[in-house]
Amino acid sequence: MRIKAAVLEEMGLDRPYGETLPLKVQMIDLEGPGPGEVLVRMAAAGLCHSDLSVMEGNRPRPLPMVLGHEAAGIVEEVGPFVEDLKPGDHVAFVFVPSCGHCNPCSEGRPALCEPGAAHNAKGDLTTGATRLFRHGKPIHHHCGVSSFAEYATVSRRSLVKIDPEVPLDIAGLMGCAVITGVGTVFNAGEIKPGGSVAVIGLGGVGLAALLGAVAAGCETILAIDRLESKLEFARSLGATHTLRGDDPDVVGKAREITGGGVAVALEFAGSVHALELGYAITRRGGTTITGGLPNPNAMLRLPAVTLTAEERTLKGSYIGSSVPSRDIPRFLNLYKRGKLPVDKLLTGRLSLEEINAGFDRLADGAAIRQVVWFL
Repeated sequence: MRIKAAVLEEMGLDRPYGETLPLKVQMIDLEGPGPGEVLVRMAAAGLCHSDLSVMEGNRPRPLPMVLGHEAAGIVEEVGPFVEDLKPGDHVAFVFVPSCGHCNPCSEGRPALCEPGAAHNAKGDLTTGATRLFRHGKPIHHHCGVSSFAEYATVSRRSLVKIDPEVPLDIAGLMGCAVITGVGTVFNAGEIKPGGSVAVIGLGGVGLAALLGAVAAGCETILAIDRLESKLEFARSLGATHTLRGDDPDVVGKAREITGGGVAVALEFAGSVHALELGYAITRRGGTTITGGLPNPNAMLRLPAVTLTAEERTLKGSYIGSSVPSRDIPRFLNLYKRGKLPVDKLLTGRLSLEEINAGFDRLADGAAIRQVVWFL
């Protein structure tokens, strides 16, 4: 079938993207689902910094590629051997498909699925297939999803069936921003009511984590970012304290506010400097968690003695250390009950033709979560 899609042809183009147009909106060919695959009509696809990192060249991927990895849609057709989905079902996409039987999957850590990561790096589906073509030549899939398109053929392992009563633009945020941010709070951080937490980097993922900290009943929630507009927004979402990340005395002020440091610091800026800041404001015996994705060449330096002498924990969390089939329905239920108002993170709907300008707004910090709306 012929579909309209946004294809990344070249990484590292100068901004503004509204002028250089790294994402070319064009008609391409999409094959239908093979065994174990599903054709989904796209409803909403979120613009995320992970897509921006690919466009900038900080996370290189094979080109050409249809970008997009955070989305929700409606099942159009199922391939052979797909028995638990049917046309009309609503689904959220997951950007790391899980095989269910590799070592991480068998240990209950599907975010670290080894075949899923390998296929994402190659730019194909977990079935080994490529379903996107232009003039007979293949176009790579982004994270097994490629949601910046009217339709997507994906592995069944890239989908979670969801409640059809949930608005699809809200469901579209679940597969990345919410599952990463909120999942880091509940899964990796194991944050308890009455605790203290810092969130560093207030993009869509960081603000979702802030909402998760509020839902968890944290007593002290410190939000840190370089943009005053984001700090103001964080206060409206429930942050008890805010600090500028570029304040020369940010560490001293954070430690004063929290009485020696936070129990858990969460870093989502994708910056080594931000991670070092998170470690510096974590108290003795506390935990520093990074969910950000810095440039692969960035190196981290820390005072190693503190790991032992202060019994500190430093760890990473990918996709919120989540089990998507478990956590996406849980987080959607929290939203439906008013406990997780992720709708407040939506800052606009775009047409596919407006996507390059949308990434300019994301890069400038002028938008939290924009979605391309297809319906």
